[in-house]
Amino acid sequence: MSPVDALRIALRSILTNGLRSFLTALGMVIGVGSVIVLIAVGQGAQKGIQEQIRSLGTDLLFITPGVSETQGGGPGGAFGSATLTLEDAELLEEAGITGLQGVAPELSLDVQGISDDGNVGVTLVGTTSDYLTVREESLAAGGFISDLNVERTELVAVLGSEAAETLYPNGDAIGQTVRVAIAGGRLNLNYTVIGVMAPNGSADAEQDTFVFVPITSILSRIGFARGAGGTGGGTPVNQINVRTTPDADKAAVSRQIESVLAFEHGVAEPDFVVQTQDDLLGAAGDVGTTLSILLGSIAAISLVVGGIGVMNIMLVSVTERTREIGIRRAVGARRSDIMVQFVTEALALCIGGGAIGIAIGIGVAEFLDGRVIAGSEMATIIQPWSVFAAFAVAAGIGLAAGTYPALRASKLDPIDALRAD
Repeated sequence: MSPVDALRIALRSILTNGLRSFLTALGMVIGVGSVIVLIAVGQGAQKGIQEQIRSLGTDLLFITPGVSETQGGGPGGAFGSATLTLEDAELLEEAGITGLQGVAPELSLDVQGISDDGNVGVTLVGTTSDYLTVREESLAAGGFISDLNVERTELVAVLGSEAAETLYPNGDAIGQTVRVAIAGGRLNLNYTVIGVMAPNGSADAEQDTFVFVPITSILSRIGFARGAGGTGGGTPVNQINVRTTPDADKAAVSRQIESVLAFEHGVAEPDFVVQTQDDLLGAAGDVGTTLSILLGSIAAISLVVGGIGVMNIMLVSVTERTREIGIRRAVGARRSDIMVQFVTEALALCIGGGAIGIAIGIGVAEFLDGRVIAGSEMATIIQPWSVFAAFAVAAGIGLAAGTYPALRASKLDPIDALRAD
């Protein structure tokens, strides 16, 4: 039997049982489409995270607290076992580290921002005047925290764009007073708004809800912050941002920072973590790859289920067409012809379903790209290898699902087959 004849017979059989064939192929359509869509979503999420990290700037280092050898991992006040302090940031500025351009400490608290026009949950970020240049942020109106504000521990604030829009919908935030409720309202501080940040956009939209204040305005007024204590008994911070010069060797700068702070803390192993953007990009890439594998594996399950459905239908088809097989054998068809006939039919179902699944998967992935779902903008990247892999798996499943029923059909005795009802 020629391949053309086998395909013609397979298509005729498929069309004869149109609804059953459609339902059988539907499993492959869903499976292939799901693989393409879910991998596209995983790849889009990976790219989105990496773009957010890159948007922070190309010359940033982030120093975050680790676990103190003396404090262990237990709680140490409101900031846990803090191992970074404001004094550490000041030390780095004065250490003369080659390639270091600027240092900006951060102390963050989740608080409630309250004005006459509304209230909203915001992140209160205590920092210094260097934050704006270190993080390469920009202002939409007013000014940023100055060295004098920090020195005098003044109650002045700079609002993120979203926080300003919520608290002052009329756009008159500058000069207004925003009340910050800390620890569920047990402590309230009134800050005068001196500036509004420009929208950060999709790169790091969370910063649009920040309220920036002089770090000393928090430390001088909140007892639990002063008492939390870092490794050297100083005032704790959540993070220290470091900007390097464009031509600096970031690995060398990281090593110098580790050396200076480890000596200051009196520890053999750093009780803090220094991360470069390359580290963050690598971690984001690993997470994205794992997510894509997980999503692809989940979708692949539906491919396997679809393959089981194809095999089941082909076994039923062999039983229903026993007399037809007997007639074909009686007029000279060989066992190999019978096998080719049923394998071709299974392949046609799976490959046809796979082709439709590819079209639907690409269409859905393109539709989702840029759509806002559950408050988040979706990003999808269709990977050619995922399309090829899904189609190849569908064809392989068709071959596997058709082989056993075809083998069973080829072994039927022609006389017994002709006697079948």
